[in-house]
Amino acid sequence: MTAMKEPQDREAVLDFWFPEGRALDVDAAEHHAHWRWRMQGGADDQIIARFSDLTEKAARGALDHWVQDPHGQLALIILLDQFSRSVWRNDARAFAQDPHALSLATEGLSNGHYAALETPWFQVVLGLPLGHCEGPDHLARIDRLITLRHYIAAAAPPRLQPIYSSLANQARKVRKVIATFGRHPHRNEILNRKSTAAEGAYIAEGQFLHERAFRRISDAES
Repeated sequence: MTAMKEPQDREAVLDFWFPEGRALDVDAAEHHAHWRWRMQGGADDQIIARFSDLTEKAARGALDHWVQDPHGQLALIILLDQFSRSVWRNDARAFAQDPHALSLATEGLSNGHYAALETPWFQVVLGLPLGHCEGPDHLARIDRLITLRHYIAAAAPPRLQPIYSSLANQARKVRKVIATFGRHPHRNEILNRKSTAAEGAYIAEGQFLHERAFRRISDAES
């Protein structure tokens, strides 16, 4: 990959994952539809067709230099935290990049890149690894994520605030899952982990938050 092409690749990732662009005057219903598309796997085929090679490079660490600016860091997190789940869906490798994505998100929060992102949707996506990556500090990270999302919702344009309030509510529900099980039980089969009896009951219900998100705003707020 040439140095000249890399900025184009970064922009291609951002333009694809954020069809609403970078202006805050987005239609609320359209923006809500974009969130549903992002969060419910509707982009899998397009991601696999367009971004498999780039996702592979990100997983190998070949794109780590993207972190030099806020948009590059965000694009790399999208590849590691989001596109990996499409490229390797139903395979353990889908989650193998989570620690790397978490380190980038944590760095972005401390080095000013998160604050420099100009839209609430950019900031939400940069923060996703805080809740996605399993680990001993998971609850503390989700608490931080909830706080960040409350600030995002408060700062968002009024017509978009219900969407971002629902994202804060979703993070609180994820916290309950992690507080109960210490991990994301829906990953157990893919990761070849044995489920506890309680996890088995939870899995049997099939009410996974990452699948229910944005089915309806009322669902996320209930």
